[in-house]
Amino acid sequence: MTTPGPPVPPLPVSLVALGARYAGLVGAVLLAVAGYLGGALPNAPLGGTPASIWTAPDGPTTLTCWLIGTALLVGAWWSLRGGAPSTRWAYVTAGLWALPLLVAPPLGSRDVYSYACQGWTYAHGVDPYTVGVAAAGCPWLDTVAPIWRDTPAPYGPVFVLLAALAVGLGGGLTGTIVALRVIAVAGLLLAALCLPGLARAAGTPARRAVWLALAGPLVGVHLVAGAHNDAVMLGLLLSGLLIVVRRPGRPAALLLAGALLGLAVTVKATAVVVLPFAVLAGIPDRYTVRALLRHGGWLAGGLLAALLVTSAASGLGFGWVGGLTHSGDSEQWTSPPTAVGFVVDYAGALVGRDPQAVPGVRAVALLLLVGVLVVLWWRAWQTLRVAGPEIAGPRVALRGAALALVATVVLSPVFHPWYTTWPLALLALTAARTTWFVLPAAAAAFLALPDGTNLARVTKAPGALAMSALLMTVLVRSLRRTSHTPAKTTAAEGHAAPGDDDQPC
Repeated sequence: MTTPGPPVPPLPVSLVALGARYAGLVGAVLLAVAGYLGGALPNAPLGGTPASIWTAPDGPTTLTCWLIGTALLVGAWWSLRGGAPSTRWAYVTAGLWALPLLVAPPLGSRDVYSYACQGWTYAHGVDPYTVGVAAAGCPWLDTVAPIWRDTPAPYGPVFVLLAALAVGLGGGLTGTIVALRVIAVAGLLLAALCLPGLARAAGTPARRAVWLALAGPLVGVHLVAGAHNDAVMLGLLLSGLLIVVRRPGRPAALLLAGALLGLAVTVKATAVVVLPFAVLAGIPDRYTVRALLRHGGWLAGGLLAALLVTSAASGLGFGWVGGLTHSGDSEQWTSPPTAVGFVVDYAGALVGRDPQAVPGVRAVALLLLVGVLVVLWWRAWQTLRVAGPEIAGPRVALRGAALALVATVVLSPVFHPWYTTWPLALLALTAARTTWFVLPAAAAAFLALPDGTNLARVTKAPGALAMSALLMTVLVRSLRRTSHTPAKTTAAEGHAAPGDDDQPC
């Protein structure tokens, strides 16, 4: 008797997968073409609008390639949101899609030029946390968006050191941009290496986690072509989490993991919200306060050491902490708190008042964020104390970290499309349902034009009203769902449906 081989996937699924692979590749090529015709090139005019781009010599072709390319890439990613045929297939396809964007000009944002000037500023002995790139005399100032020319660097010392390294290696502007892109790709490769191990620890198919985290359109456009430093943060963050879940309770491993998480924080400070959940993942047995303090102390020690060493090695101390306040200088309706502030201001204008509500609403949102993070951590702690590591394992901690990043993105003063990649990487590992987070990420892919024009800037009023209405709808539905939860829990006590525990909070 012959042993049956592995099951053969149904033909329609194989056709869908192949169609998705090559549709996405065509989309990536079209986006690269749009980049060469009208991307964020050094000599491209700043402050464009869709109308001004359309009237440019190659404007219609640029916008057509961008729209069709984005739609193809989004559609291909969406069609396999339940998981690619295999992990290897997902890696190969994500890499195939990244190739055209790897050789394209900067796309969707001009931030890479800000990175270059901040690196140049530090490399020439000027503190980028006290002096803007204009005052520092960066020779590439004309390429930087006007809003960031007089703003101190909002990034940690590790990224400033990397940006200065890119300037030293690249020499001129083009070489610096290439070096910054190589650094971003290195961060993505590190994240790619960590995803299968984290997926196994979370009990999630690696083929789904890799596909959702790496093949998304935001990754190719903003992390590869745009060379955003979020790629470096994600690589360090996932590597720290992988060590925690692989070696819980081991002091040396927790110190190393804490150091990696600290390095992620010194790239972008938002990574710090993951630390309390990493502490939960680092407890190997009983979840007691004593275990929390002991194992959490090792992790926190590694993080603190990374902060101290990098701040001292850069010679900049903790001046980067003050620079974080300037990240909110941009006001766009894509941030829910900012959108609500806009609507309050519009309402005040109708009665002859000027409330200037945006700063106040943002402050309230940050206070709310602190409360949400505390609640998320407490729920994860209680779940783990009841279930134990043998049943819940690191999945609960990773899911809490994912939801913490979701809350951070939603309640932060500023939102840019590439911010979606933060929670996406962890939600790909833990969420049972994908539509609720894949759909916003897909929509965010359409917010930026190839030259870096943000559509949120030219749709301020309608966007603010739409975002506020969406926020109200979500709140009302959540309250209704919460009010019905006790009755559903009582009826189903002891008979939880399979997968119920995997649903997002």
